[in-house]
Amino acid sequence: MTFKILISDPLSEDGIFPLREAENLEIEVDTGLTPEELLQKIDQFDGLLVRSQTQVTREVIEKGHNLKVIGRAGVGVDNIDLDAATENGIIVVNAPDGNTNSAAEHTMAMLMSLARNIPQAYMSIKNKEWDRKSYVGVELREKTLGIVGLGRIGAEVARRAKGQRMNVIAYDPFFTKEQAEAMGIGFGTLEEVIEAGDFITVHTPLLKETHHIINKDAFTKMKDGVRIINCARGGIIDENALYDAIVEGKVAGAALDVFEEEPAIDHKVLTLKEVIATPHLGASTVEAQENVAIDVSHDVVRILDGGLARNPVNIPSVPREIMRKIEPYFYLSEKLGQFLAQLETGGIEEININYAGDLTALEIAPLTQNTLKGLLSRYLGTRVNNVNASYLAERRGITVHENKTSAARGFTNLMTVEILTNSEKRRVSGTLLNGLGARIVKVDDYSMDVLPEGHLVLIHHQDQPGAIGRVGNLLAENDVNIATMQVGRQHVGGSAIMMLIIDRPLTAEELELMRAMEGFERVTPVDL
Repeated sequence: MTFKILISDPLSEDGIFPLREAENLEIEVDTGLTPEELLQKIDQFDGLLVRSQTQVTREVIEKGHNLKVIGRAGVGVDNIDLDAATENGIIVVNAPDGNTNSAAEHTMAMLMSLARNIPQAYMSIKNKEWDRKSYVGVELREKTLGIVGLGRIGAEVARRAKGQRMNVIAYDPFFTKEQAEAMGIGFGTLEEVIEAGDFITVHTPLLKETHHIINKDAFTKMKDGVRIINCARGGIIDENALYDAIVEGKVAGAALDVFEEEPAIDHKVLTLKEVIATPHLGASTVEAQENVAIDVSHDVVRILDGGLARNPVNIPSVPREIMRKIEPYFYLSEKLGQFLAQLETGGIEEININYAGDLTALEIAPLTQNTLKGLLSRYLGTRVNNVNASYLAERRGITVHENKTSAARGFTNLMTVEILTNSEKRRVSGTLLNGLGARIVKVDDYSMDVLPEGHLVLIHHQDQPGAIGRVGNLLAENDVNIATMQVGRQHVGGSAIMMLIIDRPLTAEELELMRAMEGFERVTPVDL
């Protein structure tokens, strides 16, 4: 059978060579199509390859009656409607590894240029000046590089920095002391990393948790004269706070390849002589552009040959009869993962998922994937999904165990998720109640009955008179309404927990007030 592939954005011939080589594929390259022209012809094709220009909307997908695969020659899939593709049984693939080397090299180029004032010195010569005194730089040797985010690119930067004889210390939610020792670098919390760094580079996805992770408060904890690099995502660094820190003399300089709003040619931070910048060039090399196209082309060939994709970003079709049985548990499994992700305080090393009662008779693998997606999405955002969750967990050195047991503790069905970090063990159990839906029924060793949605606050405290009243009074004073409250304890006067569902998330100031209350050991906000 011959499949037809449309390439609607410019890709190099070397990049699409795997498609040309396949005997059962017919390739048509037609770049620059208008949305209307794409809609008119898309139903002729079995596969579509794009970069960032073509907008693969729901309308395009629903018109593509024969589409089986959509390939994005790049990392993101912002221009593809993933929900529509999944609903229509179309696999979407991308190329998350193809630009790793390019981005790491660009980071090092920016770091060295920042250290030696190369762009500023070059411009002075262009202006017919010969000013050596104004552009005295610093050496990298024996300086400390703090890396926030040690994924593929962050790890490559660490290796290159060691080659420059820099000391390296890194923070990542999935990074452990043992992994650091194996790499020959330092391990620390976010605060320890930003306090130690002479240079600080960020390599995290842009998520709710990482938005402005380098902010005014972070700058106050850094060394005087620190230098900042961002070749990851705009929005990780608060650019206004960065501007103030440079003007005040706290930060000696910054190298920025990405900005919160692009193009950023008018941003005030670019008016500072201490700042160097490039227009989002991290992946802009000939090799990177070819590599991402090659990776996607190989996946398209595999899928159309009936094989498995290496880099899928959505859920392939699940047989209808299996889906019908497990679908009611999808919501519960994802919420349990999301809940635990917001409790952990160290690098996750092991995840144990136990299924009991009616769940023992079901196909549990999709539920495990969904749980991992919920757990990892706090750190990886939309990059993690039901297809690649196990792969991403394995890449981060996380061991995952599935178990089935008959011990449902009085429930018709019971699902328990446990994480072991380098500092603690946390556990949450949930069930589906007939007619009532999903419930969290146990947190660690405390029984609960909580709906897993909305804005929650988990409070560990000493069981003593007045604890509930103090919480209620504080929230009332700050005009925060309590929807529900559950308490659990093991014995009178000992440790206890309190779980609240409130109408809005607490501010940082409100959380600090609650944490300062007598007898309160830990206060954790959880958004589900």
